[in-house]
Amino acid sequence: MPHLPKSNLAPAENRLDFSAPVPGAIDELPPPQRGEHTSDNILLANPEALPLRDLSAIVRRGGSTHRHRVVIVAPHPDDETLGCGGAISLLCNNYDVRVLVISDGTLSHPNSQKYPAPILQSIREGETITALAILGIKPEAITFLRLKDGSVPTLTSFNFLHVKIRCQDYLKAALPDTIFIPWRFDPHADHRATWQLIQAAILSLGIAPQTIEYPIWDWDTQQQQQRTDLVEIAGWRLDIATVLEQKCQAIAAYRSQLGQLIDDDPSGFCLTAELLANFKRPWEVYFEEIL
Repeated sequence: MPHLPKSNLAPAENRLDFSAPVPGAIDELPPPQRGEHTSDNILLANPEALPLRDLSAIVRRGGSTHRHRVVIVAPHPDDETLGCGGAISLLCNNYDVRVLVISDGTLSHPNSQKYPAPILQSIREGETITALAILGIKPEAITFLRLKDGSVPTLTSFNFLHVKIRCQDYLKAALPDTIFIPWRFDPHADHRATWQLIQAAILSLGIAPQTIEYPIWDWDTQQQQQRTDLVEIAGWRLDIATVLEQKCQAIAAYRSQLGQLIDDDPSGFCLTAELLANFKRPWEVYFEEIL
């Protein structure tokens, strides 16, 4: 997760023309219902009040002739563990789980002389492989797209189509039944751009995976924003109490983001204890669009 400058704060843009496709109800649970959406137009105003669910909220049973396929999309190396580490650990033993990391994460310490971008990229990828191994993911299930950190293309970027096709090719091969992507209105521009890329790729392929969005920077109360367009968004919590220890161990693998490795860039990024506390709860928060 790179440093988040003020320029990355989400603008009050209107909802994009394309929206996250959500399939029909899973066997065990009804689709998200009105009344489960966030209150006061704040994404995480009262997360403890969101309904608590188990793995059946993710894995649709019945009618499938293949092993359930899950893709976790991370804007930066560490977002997958912070936002979805518990889900990954719960899923990986019995389901086909893959991880796609979009950017190289090299803007976290741009002024380091000891760790210039190529070295930092290698370090961050190594941290990701270590963290995901703790959660049960093998290296061959991890793909690094290696886009430039801080420059993940948006709909209006000149290279959006090229990168969208790369994402499209990945999803065509993976064919996920469920896909985790960053929250569409995350305060970080790379997170919003990742949502746009994956949604565009999904639409181009004509597939309809269960699409689950996860918040990262909205946990920072300084950056939480009121929105008027959350009425169609339902939130819920996934119970990860049984794998919380593994998730915390995986988070600890990201030494470069915890201030434990790079000592020559005083302005470099470091996850604060306050922010980390939100990712060490016995549940994770997810959002889906209401049908």
